[in-house]
Amino acid sequence: MGRLDKIFVNKKPIIGMVHLRPLPGSPLYDPTQMGMKRILEIAREEAKQLEDAGVDGVQVENMWDIPYLQGEKIGPETVAALAIGVHEVAGAVSIPVGAECHMNGGDKALACAVAGGARWVRVFEWCNAFISQSGYIEAIGGQLARMRSHLKAEDIACLCDVNVKHGSHFIIHDRSVEEQAMDIEAQDGDAVIVTGFDTGMPPSVDKVQSCKQKVKLPIFLGSGLSTDNIPELLGCADGAIVGSYFKEDGNWKNPIDVKRAREFMKAVERLRQE
Repeated sequence: MGRLDKIFVNKKPIIGMVHLRPLPGSPLYDPTQMGMKRILEIAREEAKQLEDAGVDGVQVENMWDIPYLQGEKIGPETVAALAIGVHEVAGAVSIPVGAECHMNGGDKALACAVAGGARWVRVFEWCNAFISQSGYIEAIGGQLARMRSHLKAEDIACLCDVNVKHGSHFIIHDRSVEEQAMDIEAQDGDAVIVTGFDTGMPPSVDKVQSCKQKVKLPIFLGSGLSTDNIPELLGCADGAIVGSYFKEDGNWKNPIDVKRAREFMKAVERLRQE
């Protein structure tokens, strides 16, 4: 049994996003307007809304900490705040919780997962390398696998992106997306995440299907899933992470649109029953 099989009960699980407001140390953080107490209140509230809408899990991340630092430059103040956010969300809902730390701070996310009670982490670059908005990002899979073993956290899964959004992958343009997915499988990742070019943009069906044909790992959609494309995209994938679509007007900066999220999950349930 794989790590993900121990986390999710339903087939084609949907992971909703809890985007923590700007955390201490980030340029947008303003304790006079929104300190940690309010940040955590919003996080708990949004997680409960997503659970009520029917999602299978929620992922907590420091999405508002823009502009992002490269993983090795992320400070302890961010890790501390993110860990508290993960812990608070995990205590507020009965569904499993994951963690992510921008930009490719997989080791920080794993530390937060262990301290806060999360079941998985999202890793932008488990294998290979790319040029992100924050600069050069390289593989951290080997580091994370050893850290996970050291922390005795073997049940925590690593969901690994291939050709992740928000970046240029020309540096490895001689490697196809399918070959990069095969790298993740060969290097002991737990799932492959396929995305479009930007937040809210879906990957092509061909891209998802080609990865599905080449690897045995679960294929998750990392962007662009909507009620309009659930049958074709989720139909050929094993699960999805949904952020922007669950927000008002489809904008990740806006509050959760509970009605929109519920309608989405009803469409997912129809697909599961086919």
